[in-house]
Amino acid sequence: MNKRQKQILTSFAVVIAVTAVAVTAMVELKNWINRSEAIRAMEHLSRMVLQYREKNGAVPAEIYVTAVKNDLQGAVRLGELHYRARWIDFGSTADEILAYSQKKYHSLLFRTGYVVLRLDGRVEWMSRETFEPLLASRQSPLEIEMMKE
Repeated sequence: MNKRQKQILTSFAVVIAVTAVAVTAMVELKNWINRSEAIRAMEHLSRMVLQYREKNGAVPAEIYVTAVKNDLQGAVRLGELHYRARWIDFGSTADEILAYSQKKYHSLLFRTGYVVLRLDGRVEWMSRETFEPLLASRQSPLEIEMMKE
């Protein structure tokens, strides 16, 4: 193989490597934006729920949340929202899980997890390993049975 052929082969390998890195970076950027928008939509929902609670003294019914969900900025990125208001009672603590949405990722940097809204209005990202046992410890047998249906 002469010098010119080696140079062409090296240039080709560099272009392929740079392209692979760029494509991977774009996919990871898309996942980061998707996750950020889902958190932002949940924070917007949090503000609406807190305003409702302040005005009415209780968490809104699921039909209210379903109606306002489509108007949230970034609601498309939020995905399927699970709202647990019917399982919240007066004895519930501020860190009770009020709503959550699962976000599935198949990437190098982002793992599947949940965007979680707490009763006190906090929104946070939780890994699957943290969230699922926490939710299971807070669910009643009736709620678990209804979720299966």
